[in-house]
Amino acid sequence: MSGGQRRLKPAATALRVGLISSVGMGARVAERAAGAKAEIVSDFGSSCLFTSANIRLVLTIFLGWRILGVGLLLLAGMGGASGAATHLEPEALTGQTFVHDPSTILKDGERYYVFGTGWGLATKSSADRLDWTNGPTVFRLPPAWATNAVPGFRGHIWAPDVIRLNGQFYLYYSVSTFGRQVSAIGLATSPTLDFASPDYRWTDRGPVIQSTNGSPFNAIDPGVLRDTGGRLWMAFGSFWQGICLVQLDPTTGLRLATDAAIQRLACNSSIEAACLFQRAEHYYLFVNWGRCCRGTNSTYEVRIGRSNEVTGPYLDREGVDLVNEGGTPFLETTGRFIGPGHIGIFNEGTTNWFSYHYYDAQSNGRSRLALARLYWTSDGWPVAQPPANSADTR
Repeated sequence: MSGGQRRLKPAATALRVGLISSVGMGARVAERAAGAKAEIVSDFGSSCLFTSANIRLVLTIFLGWRILGVGLLLLAGMGGASGAATHLEPEALTGQTFVHDPSTILKDGERYYVFGTGWGLATKSSADRLDWTNGPTVFRLPPAWATNAVPGFRGHIWAPDVIRLNGQFYLYYSVSTFGRQVSAIGLATSPTLDFASPDYRWTDRGPVIQSTNGSPFNAIDPGVLRDTGGRLWMAFGSFWQGICLVQLDPTTGLRLATDAAIQRLACNSSIEAACLFQRAEHYYLFVNWGRCCRGTNSTYEVRIGRSNEVTGPYLDREGVDLVNEGGTPFLETTGRFIGPGHIGIFNEGTTNWFSYHYYDAQSNGRSRLALARLYWTSDGWPVAQPPANSADTR
């Protein structure tokens, strides 16, 4: 069998993939096909025999990939998440916006508050959601239990989340060291977020959950949800075996029981920064794929899945379970806004907003706070841009 004949099979595959994509198989097929295309081109480069068979093969590949391109353009014009834009320029924020791993934004009184990774935990506030100023750190000294639980921990606290419960604010935070599984999620509470109030004080409540070498999870990156039934849940995890879920006590904010079941919600080779959200009869799980903390080389992107139960399974729009590496793209790098991540969702009136961080290409890759409106398709999927087919974008 000649080399030209042997290569006709991959070319036919490329054409077939192009045809499939043109009727809606979507980005995942296109990605796999792109890998096949690269392999074919590389194979040609190694022999490069300009026979009539090879010329016909080149034309076949070209035609197949033109069809694929048309298919992808058609997908981009369709309604629903398959065609929803995942690129976004957020609201124009001003002031002191440098932050990493921002929490959900909460309003207390007349100001908005957000927390972020930093020594003692960073805080910021704003009167209008747009112009931000730094506040005091949550902890002057790291909690004693944390330095004992995590060797090498010196007080640089990561990836918080905050929720209002029982007339208090419950602040969850991560204690770890980079690239290690010996980690913990802690809890502190305060009656107010107003830095100027005489009642402003954080009381540490100790660890919520811990992990060590060999645990089936990594106990960082909490994302907390109180569902419409009053139950309190925390999604968490980073890399090691993915994103997990545990039920919390809605009074204490701690684990409901030390042996409370832990469900696995999502897996991927690089996954973290979970956010849970409930809307009507559905629960939504936002997660980050890719790598953070590399400035403009960061590869973070946000994926989503949906479930009828908070415990899962969470499926993407193609019906793939997030445990099986499913995940519909929600938000990706856009121009200077590199590596978006750590979604937090809050409501104001009938509008959903989401916060996140990005690595700013115009500030040497430093991470900044971002804010954007969350839209919904008519079939109930969250999107970062107004969908063409939506009957309800709130």
